[in-house]
Amino acid sequence: MPDFVELWVYLSSSPLFGLTATLVVYLLAQALYARSGQAVWANPVLWSVLALAGGLLASGVPYPNYFAGAQFIHFLLGPAVVALAWPMWQRRAALRARWGRLLLAALAGGLAAGASAVALAWAVGLPRAVVLSLVPKSVTAPVAMGIAQAIGGVPALAAVFAVLTGLVGALSGKALFALLRIPTDADGWAARGFALGTAAHGIGAARALQVDPDAGAYAGLALGLQVVLAALLVPLAFRLVTG
Repeated sequence: MPDFVELWVYLSSSPLFGLTATLVVYLLAQALYARSGQAVWANPVLWSVLALAGGLLASGVPYPNYFAGAQFIHFLLGPAVVALAWPMWQRRAALRARWGRLLLAALAGGLAAGASAVALAWAVGLPRAVVLSLVPKSVTAPVAMGIAQAIGGVPALAAVFAVLTGLVGALSGKALFALLRIPTDADGWAARGFALGTAAHGIGAARALQVDPDAGAYAGLALGLQVVLAALLVPLAFRLVTG
């Protein structure tokens, strides 16, 4: 037992620990997702987050030790987001024809996401810093952190809210689209993907890519539009409102 404890202490402090743990847990979660027939409840991101968080809490491994290795995967998020441009490029003619409607939809969706969150937070009496941290919840986490800091929110809370929003969107999207009777033809997939990318950013876009290529392309477009629009308009609107 003492030898095992010494080995665990050594491994948990190594940068390879975070990298290996993340890859192993995600591959297992992905296998579960595949065996379940891509069931909504088996979302691999959700179960990876739960498993890794539970493992770190149970083992007492500090988060900085874990992230020392996981940062290599974190770095790949940038190229992964850039890669979403390829499906959009393949559909550039359709996007060019619809650019006006897509821009209006992005503005309306972003406004609805931020305003509804703020209204609900004020209604239940949450502190001002928490309310402001909820404003960019539908923007991808790194950008949401920057926006929250610019308007007086808490960047760490903004990141948590963004991840939770993405997971809720990815898990509930299929049921909501069925309830709204959105078809599964080409236009229907485009609408579903754009809605997921608008409300659930990168996690929603990843889910859309798994389901349909058209949905994935429009989800990537919506994700990019929300990043640009929120980064430009939210701090500006906040300054205008607060004087």
